[in-house]
Amino acid sequence: MAENQTTQSEPHGGCLYCDAVKPFFRSLWSDATRSHFRNSRVEFLKGVRSVIDDRIDRLSKQDQKGEHVVVE
Repeated sequence: MAENQTTQSEPHGGCLYCDAVKPFFRSLWSDATRSHFRNSRVEFLKGVRSVIDDRIDRLSKQDQKGEHVVVE
């Protein structure tokens, strides 16, 4: 195996999050807790999408400048 590749059992090169924090929380959290946090991330992203959609709608409505002229 190449020197720069790691396996599942090897540490991630001193990354505190990968080596200590992530495994600590995985051991504490139940499946229900994990599910709640996953759902909260999804809901947060849906909120961001809603803000972006509202801004796009407002910008699209502002582009309608000019007058309507009836041609006979």
